[in-house]
Amino acid sequence: MRSPTLLLATTAAFFPAYAFQLPFNIKLPFFSGSQTPLVAPELPDPATPNRIAIIGAGAAGSSAAYWIAKGKERYGLDVEVDVYDKNSYIGGRSTTVFPYDNETLEAVELGASIFVKVNKNLWRAVDEFGLERVNFEGDDDDIMGIWDGQEFALTTGGGSFYSGWLDKIKIIWRYGYKAPTKTQALVKSMVDRFLMLYSPHAPQWSNVSSVVSELGWADVAAQTTAEYLDLQGIDRRWTRELVEAATRVNYGHNVDQIHALEGLCSLAASGASSVKGGNFQIFEHFIANSKASVYLNTTVRSISHYHPSGPWLVESTAFDQPRLYRAVILAAPFHQAKINFKASLALVPEQPYVHLHVTLLSTSSPTPNPNYFNLGHGAKAPTTLLTTYEGVRSRGGPEPEFNSLTYHGPVRDKDGVVQTNAQGEKEWVVKIFSKNRVEDEWLERMFGGNVGWVLRKEWDAYPVLPPTTEFPPVKLADGLYYVNAFEPLISTMETETIAARNVADLLLKEHFDAGICNPVRPDENTKRSDEEFVYGWDCPQVDAEL
Repeated sequence: MRSPTLLLATTAAFFPAYAFQLPFNIKLPFFSGSQTPLVAPELPDPATPNRIAIIGAGAAGSSAAYWIAKGKERYGLDVEVDVYDKNSYIGGRSTTVFPYDNETLEAVELGASIFVKVNKNLWRAVDEFGLERVNFEGDDDDIMGIWDGQEFALTTGGGSFYSGWLDKIKIIWRYGYKAPTKTQALVKSMVDRFLMLYSPHAPQWSNVSSVVSELGWADVAAQTTAEYLDLQGIDRRWTRELVEAATRVNYGHNVDQIHALEGLCSLAASGASSVKGGNFQIFEHFIANSKASVYLNTTVRSISHYHPSGPWLVESTAFDQPRLYRAVILAAPFHQAKINFKASLALVPEQPYVHLHVTLLSTSSPTPNPNYFNLGHGAKAPTTLLTTYEGVRSRGGPEPEFNSLTYHGPVRDKDGVVQTNAQGEKEWVVKIFSKNRVEDEWLERMFGGNVGWVLRKEWDAYPVLPPTTEFPPVKLADGLYYVNAFEPLISTMETETIAARNVADLLLKEHFDAGICNPVRPDENTKRSDEEFVYGWDCPQVDAEL
């Protein structure tokens, strides 16, 4: 897909994963035909064990296990790690499915499809684990349209040699020169500060407010995207049409609902890529390389203290009796985890989530039905459809029936060969995000009756992200840490790995007098430029003479 000056992300934040043939130390107490739980030893002596529990095996939990393994290796620690997850797969909110449930076909991301080069943890992981990265690009003849429920606020793209220049002229004519250039500058400033999180002197925090302050994000997180860009003198239509198209597809928010930091993140999608076969593979590799023990299909019922100053007790369906831990990392939304905490904890405010309907389908129709969009006879409807709420605001029109509708290329097999349906027709994969379920009749109308495979999924996809100056605690109690405290600030796969790195560092320092990084001498670590350096993967070097 081409976008006007800024590449708009065409996916939501991140979702759960589909996994199979997991090549590591994994326990599935209820996955086979047997319903007999694993038998644990008798409750041990209350002496605190060198064992850490991680609740959740998504982006946060899997990377937390990996960061702890890095600290173990660098400091020579003897620490066990157990990872629990209620699902039967690793990846949390990152998952793929197969058209027609046919695993010989190319997998399709059910949730987030992309990450970008400034997402240095995910980018580095792909290289370290030998995965294949594929570019997220549309066809040259793709047309992008921003639909307001009654008419198109803007369309761009097309197969013409001159379409790029025409798009730029169209953008400047409608929004002025300042809107795209000023927005680009604001996004770049945000990204430059974000990159400080990977530097040799990356900030570490025990509360999210401190890192917000250190990175200079307090004001931008405390305003809506609309308020912030209006104060920058940016054209109001640009914000409420083009920028809103990005916030609606990425986070299901309008620009007058979402805080400005996340709004700017929605626009930072340059160089978008994904992992061939599914992004969830990154998280499987995090776990595999951590050597952690993994308990899937496992519900954690309660977490309590053995005694007030002693180890933590985790009661789960994996063991007959509670298991002792020196520390526990909660790497899942606090209230959604539904764990009975039998201990005195710091208050975690209720966090509502955006409930999203995802519809995947295949269709032999090369474009949506132009009649739905009131286009003339013979017109071609856009194949990347984003939306704005501005038609409701400006004239009281109907809200769009979907947040986004995007064609994601033809149905292919795993070798990339385009497939045809039973009628010998080429089919395309289409992904729709919407607030409400789109019924079969609606799909038939939208695609002229040419619908093949359909899959529907509902998610609590990402937090509701209003302006805020307060965040959940990172430390819920001594030895109990909460990764998702960072999510109300920025909610992405990448920031989950950053928040997990911070929690792992904090835990190792407080309980093992260690950390993720043990400073190395120059001859003990491949020297990297500041641009290449990624804290956690790389460690700061001490002076050669020390």
